[in-house]
Order: sequence, then structure tokens, then C-alpha cells
Amino acid sequence: MKKGNVAALLPIGVFLVLYLGLGILFEYGMGISMGFYNIPIVVIFLVALLVACLQNRSLSFDDKLVVMGRGIGDKTIVTMILIFMAAGVFVGTVGRDSAESVAYLMLSVIPAEYSVAVLFVVSCFVSLSMGTSVGTITLITPIAVAVAAASGFSLPLCVASVMGGAMFGDNLSFISDTTIAACQGQGCQMKDKFRENFKIALPAALVTLVIILVLSLGTDISGTVQNDYNLLELIPYLIVLVGGIVGINVFIVLLLGILSGSIIVVAEGAVAATDLLGNMGTGAAGMFETTMVAVLVSAICALIRENGGFVALLNGIKRLFRSRKGGQLGMGLLVGAMDIATANNTVAIVMANPIAHEMAETYNVSRRKTASILDTFSCVFQGVIPYGAQMLVAISACTELGFQVSAFQIMPFLFYPFFLLISSLVFIFFVPDDRGYVPDHAAARMEATVGAAEGAAGDK
Repeated sequence: MKKGNVAALLPIGVFLVLYLGLGILFEYGMGISMGFYNIPIVVIFLVALLVACLQNRSLSFDDKLVVMGRGIGDKTIVTMILIFMAAGVFVGTVGRDSAESVAYLMLSVIPAEYSVAVLFVVSCFVSLSMGTSVGTITLITPIAVAVAAASGFSLPLCVASVMGGAMFGDNLSFISDTTIAACQGQGCQMKDKFRENFKIALPAALVTLVIILVLSLGTDISGTVQNDYNLLELIPYLIVLVGGIVGINVFIVLLLGILSGSIIVVAEGAVAATDLLGNMGTGAAGMFETTMVAVLVSAICALIRENGGFVALLNGIKRLFRSRKGGQLGMGLLVGAMDIATANNTVAIVMANPIAHEMAETYNVSRRKTASILDTFSCVFQGVIPYGAQMLVAISACTELGFQVSAFQIMPFLFYPFFLLISSLVFIFFVPDDRGYVPDHAAARMEATVGAAEGAAGDK
């Protein structure tokens, strides 16, 4: 094993200082709206990569390029990038109109006193289908504002319910950036991670729903919200959701979703056939920054590992967390700290992935549980920080509609992220992880064996 070298972790420190420092300056010092998201994160990562390249004078620059090439060319990184692109094409193809249809359908058939509970459930379903919490919040928050204005429900409660539901799907969806990053980074199948995560997320969601219902039934209501809806465009989302749950290969699932979505939007006249390819390209282009972050982080981490940074970090973690359960908590706190610093749960997972991979081996934690911990804890922190995109987009949507609400008014009603944290801790400390860590070569053999068995079953 390489000797530990704390100085090799400097690129991570440079990134965090620059990104967090500029974010605080832009957001609170200069008053720039969504200041954290006005920082070109790719540029900051390039600076961190430059710092990594300037370290370790014993390696020539050509040798460092070889090290970076091995990191970028890893199978998990290549697969992650391809899934990002396919998911982007899918979103560009099907659009997002069906999300509002689901909400208005449920609001039209369920009694008004359950409107806030409907907002939460709809947000859970929409984010699970779409794979984006920000997109869900963008679409459903205006409906939440209408519900609050028409019925008399508290606006912070309505908005927080949408945000909680949005984080439920962000944590579980098969086409969510966080799921893709966590599963590919840890080398586990999405269906296995989904099953692991669902056991944690469902109790938190059910408790949240009960609390929302208790608060709702104690509120005097005065009206309802109704609008037109069309559910035909929901079919591609259902194909992706069901296909992912039953374990169909993610590329096949996304291709089926893209094909069905293309047929539906063209047949309905929602998109002209000549514009469809352009929409696909726009969707794929929307994944550019996420893809570049994956590439740059893999290059930086390859150099940090080569220079002994991960060995030093793991040694420090082992001194702090000595047990298997403590190691799992350490993974959660690691990705949580990254999320607090970057205000981006996908970036936090990509950064934490290589360290968590080695922690999983050290503490004998299964790949699926490691991926689940990374995704869950990142969503917990991302769902409550007042400067996260989710919170800022929700507040902005309210403001555009003429209603004022602050992050600190919304935060007390963010029941789901808080209960998700409690549920996660229960599963770490009280629910045993039956499967231990499987080395890369053994995991590859297991995957090949499962694939051959499934193929044989299909032939029969």
C-alpha cells in the first residue's frame, strides 16, 4: 500500500475553499440571486486539477496524463457518462407537461382537505418518474401556491411538502443524476440500490404523510384547485419506472422510454417531427456540466490516489470511526460535508465516490448499501440547506407569482428530509447489512453469472 500523504488532498481543499468562498461572496456579500449557481463549477474543478498536476515532482507530466487517463477511462466512469447522456435525451424527448396533469388529476378527485397531502404524494411520484428534484419543484410549486391561495393552507407548508416529495424521487429514481452517480461509482446495480433505499425512504415518507394529514385536518379550508389534464404523456415515465424496478438493463429501459415518448409527442402534435431531434440534443446538452464534473473529478481523484491522499484520508477516518457501523456513518457525513460545501448533491456523490469505495472495502460494507448511504445522506443535506437549488427555485417560483416566503419559514416544515435522516441512522445502527463488500473482480464474475442465468431463462 502507498504511504499516506495528507498534502495530496490539497486539490480537494482548493476546490472547497474557492467554491464555498465564492458562493458565500456572491450569494450573501454581493446579493446575487442563486449565487452558488452562478459559479462555473467546471472552471473551479479545472483549477483543482491544475493544483493536483503541480504536485508530486517525481512524476513527469506525461506520466500524470497516463494516471488521469486511467481514471477517466474506468468502466464505471464511461458507463456513468453514457447513462447521463441517455437520461438527458429521454427528458428532452418526453418533456415535463405530464407532471402538472398528475397533480391536477389528483386535486380534482380527492377532497380539498387532503390537498397538501396530494401535493406531497404527487411530488413523490413526479420526481420518481422524472428523476429531478429541481424540475419537480419548478413544475409543482406554482400549483402549491394556487392550493395555498385558494384553500387557506399555509404557504410554507405547501411548498415544503413539494420539496419533500421532490427529494423522495431524487433519492430513488432510476434516471436521477444522484442514483446514476452513486450506483456507477460503487459498481452496483440500480435495482439493488433501489431496494436498499426504498426500505429507508418509505418509512420516512409515510411518517411525513401522516404529519401532513394531521396538520391539514386541523386547518379551515375555503376552496379547491382545478385545471385541465392529459395523462397520455405519462406512459414513457411509467415504462422507465417499472422497467427499472423489475431490473431491465438501464440502457434498454431508457431506449424504450425515448421510443415511446417520441411516438406519443409526435402523434399528439405536441412536438413537430422536425423538432424532435433538436429537443433530444437539448436534453443531452443539459447533461454537459454533470458529465464534465464526472470526468474532471475522476482525473483529480486518480492523481490524489497516486500521490497517497486517499491512504492518508482513510487512515484518519479509521482512527475516528473504528467499527463497521461507524464507517457507514462516516460515509454519510463525508458526502454530507461535500454537499454543504458544493450545494449540489450529484457533485457531492461524484467527489465522495472513490473515497467511499475504499471505505466500503475497509469496513466490509456492501456496494448497494454504500451507494444507498451516499445518495440518501446527500439528499438529506441538499433538501434542507437554505442556499440549495431546490430551496432557491421554490422561493423564486413563489416570488414570481406575487407571494413572499423565506427559506427559514419553509425549513420547519421540511419533514421528509429530517425523517429520512432518522430512518437512515436507524438502518445503519439497528438493521444489519447481510452482505459484505465484494471485490471488483468477484463482482464482475457475479454480474457475468447473473447475466448468463437471465439469458438462459429468457431462452427457455
